[in-house]
Amino acid sequence: MPNKRTCLYDKHVALGALISPFGGFDMPIQYTSIIEEHNAVRNHCGVFDVSHMGEVIISGHDAERSINYIFTNDVEHLPTGKVIYGMMCYPDGGTVDDTCICKLDTNLFLMTINASNIDKDHDWIEKNSKGFDVVICYKSDFYAQLAVQGPEAEEKVEDSLGIPCKDLNFYEVKTVEKYDETIIISRTGYTGEDGFEIYGTPDFIRTAWDKLIAAGVTPCGLGCRDTLRFEVGLPLYGDELSADISPVMAGLSMFVKLDKEEFIGKEALTLQKTEGITYRLRGIELEGNAIPRHGYKVLRDGKEVGEVTTGYRLISTEKSCAVALVDASLQLGDKVEVQIRRKTFPGIIVKKKFYDKHYKK
Repeated sequence: MPNKRTCLYDKHVALGALISPFGGFDMPIQYTSIIEEHNAVRNHCGVFDVSHMGEVIISGHDAERSINYIFTNDVEHLPTGKVIYGMMCYPDGGTVDDTCICKLDTNLFLMTINASNIDKDHDWIEKNSKGFDVVICYKSDFYAQLAVQGPEAEEKVEDSLGIPCKDLNFYEVKTVEKYDETIIISRTGYTGEDGFEIYGTPDFIRTAWDKLIAAGVTPCGLGCRDTLRFEVGLPLYGDELSADISPVMAGLSMFVKLDKEEFIGKEALTLQKTEGITYRLRGIELEGNAIPRHGYKVLRDGKEVGEVTTGYRLISTEKSCAVALVDASLQLGDKVEVQIRRKTFPGIIVKKKFYDKHYKK
């Protein structure tokens, strides 16, 4: 089966983008270079086509209760206009997916899911919503989406698109009547910089893309989206979260509310919190310029103690770093080695955040 294409595919090709499969879609990886696009977001403003992401609208009398049953965080009494991050988990604590949930109105929520998990998440939500008075609408084919990121994002969205956004605080969302349709805009971001996610019809998103590019916003591919999120310690499903990596193992316990009513995975995650875990994610800073990659072994005193989930030569700090799933006994400051092909390179256990976030709060 051929990969899907977003509504902006022809515009990516016209800009000379390197196209590659990702999450079942043909997506732009870079236009000029990952470094140039990365630095544009850190210092100015970049725009990403994230129309491959999935959207689910959950509404009805039991919308809150049904979400809380499948979601680790707590949406009970969440004010309208707020966004909340968390995970859906299996009964054993493994991660189905991580997601942001936007409360658009009373008993009306928007859930955004990862492109590679759309079908799996749809099945999971459907299966575990039985018995609740909810209406679930899968809107991935209706909504296209842009992410506008960087210190100049607010200015570009207001001036180029005419969408008021200064009033949004971090992790807030609202709807705007513009361009003869209802547009959803949130202020979160997956880069460590200030930024906005804009949801609308494909026609609107194509128009918005053209306006942003004409205003000098840098088109950015998924290559720098990964380097940007990695530097600030944000997880990628399939690497730092998976069916085998729970939120507790990933160091994301703050998004797991064990004091709320029963939810899928609560018992297993409670045990992990109270009795401990065997493996957990840690940051590693390597000496020299060697670049660690996903799957490379992590050693301590010659013994394998884990493996790399993501690794890069960081663009913002020019250091070689990795996040790895390692023996939980390893502590900050411990010395390890990473096996890169036939050689091992010394490193030290550090925090997973290698670069400070610059959100507007």
